[in-house]
Amino acid sequence: MLAVTSCMAGCSSQRMAPDVGYTLLDGSAGHTRALHGQVVLLNFWATSCAPCVAGMPALVATHQRFASQGLVMLAVAMQYDAPAAVAQFTESRQLPFGVVIDNTGAVARAFGDVRTTPTHVVIDKRGAIAQQGTGEPDAERLRALLSRLLATA
Repeated sequence: MLAVTSCMAGCSSQRMAPDVGYTLLDGSAGHTRALHGQVVLLNFWATSCAPCVAGMPALVATHQRFASQGLVMLAVAMQYDAPAAVAQFTESRQLPFGVVIDNTGAVARAFGDVRTTPTHVVIDKRGAIAQQGTGEPDAERLRALLSRLLATA
């Protein structure tokens, strides 16, 4: 079952995305504050999560569709997922977006102590969480949201 919370611009209950550092699979460091001004899709996942694996092609297609418009996509591997398994999966599937190794669980904790996979978080250009949901997202609804957010100034 998919659980989604959504709040578009102007909603008084909209919360800002947390300011947290992360490390990508290639060893480079990043920080969510550096993504301010961009639309970001975070996908919390695990190699042992069947819905995560099944949904990865749709995420790849979403990335391919929106990356040229400025979408930043990060797949956040859960703390319990072995980095070697994440690296093998990433390479075998040729994932075209950044893969975060959350070996301390800091990223998951910062976004509300994420424990359920898959969980997705959409952050708008202002740094506010536009949508957060668990379960496999409806691809068309997600793409419609991303289109709207990317079109805003």
